[in-house]
Amino acid sequence: MKIDNSVENIENEDHLGENHIGTNHDTPLRKDAFNLSDQEKIESIKKDVTNIMNTLGLDLTDDSLKGTPNRVAKMFVNEIFGGLHPNKKPKASTFDNKYQYGEMLVEKNITVYSTCEHHLLPIVGKAHVAYISNGSVVGLSKMNRIVDYYAKRPQVQERLTIQIVKELQEVLGTEDVACVIDAKHLCVNSRGIRDIESSTVTSEFGGAFKNKETKREFLDYIQLETKF
Repeated sequence: MKIDNSVENIENEDHLGENHIGTNHDTPLRKDAFNLSDQEKIESIKKDVTNIMNTLGLDLTDDSLKGTPNRVAKMFVNEIFGGLHPNKKPKASTFDNKYQYGEMLVEKNITVYSTCEHHLLPIVGKAHVAYISNGSVVGLSKMNRIVDYYAKRPQVQERLTIQIVKELQEVLGTEDVACVIDAKHLCVNSRGIRDIESSTVTSEFGGAFKNKETKREFLDYIQLETKF
């Protein structure tokens, strides 16, 4: 089944639909998640990847394959799942809105690289984030970094969308934050139904963005074409 990825489809959505299970926006982690050091995790994962490859019948003495377990382990810990560790959370400093900018600020087309927690396959897309200042502003690059931090962990797109909004609401001290993500899931595109055309759109609207006119303004902004 293809997902309707039109902007109009989300104009009247204020929250996740009833068919989505799980409403907790925290990533499910065990209490001992950070007992091991990063290097210890790499060594453990390396053994597991070696076992998987051996089970599949691959020859790990081959020059092309022998370094794969170590590469995968380092990638998991340092890169694509690096956002699991709270120490890597970006410091989002705020500044006084001295120039009295009172309209919404929109950061659109933020690249999203994440990983589906159900099949450990890539999620690739764009995030569009907006907020209305109540006296504080945040550096533009910090919005990108917040998206990247929460994307770098096993995810479901619904949770990722909520986490981005919740984080910016906390940083800015306002409910007036919104996020829309449009992404392709390789668990749909490359396996199973193998539908390469469909994409998934999720949205989370807080505070003033629940207002129909404000929401419509935000959705209109993210459709503007940017050329350089």
